[in-house]
Amino acid sequence: MAKTQLGVRVDAEVKQIAAARAGERGMALGDYIAQLVLEDASGLRARGLDAAGRFLAEHQHVFDAAEEPGGEQDPAGPGAHAA
Repeated sequence: MAKTQLGVRVDAEVKQIAAARAGERGMALGDYIAQLVLEDASGLRARGLDAAGRFLAEHQHVFDAAEEPGGEQDPAGPGAHAA
């Protein structure tokens, strides 16, 4: 696919975040932005967010229980002082 140059204006903070995310993925900034646009246009991002929403709706009770006093993550819960 032939590439064309595109000039856009974004806040310096947005550019910094995009450059950092592109680097984390081992991609050039332009390639990273192109990938985001393709994912958005194909609906991949929306489907991923929908799937995450369904997962949370189905399993929210597990997260809620873990945050309650005495829940799994509570250091003061049962057995916290064992050993």
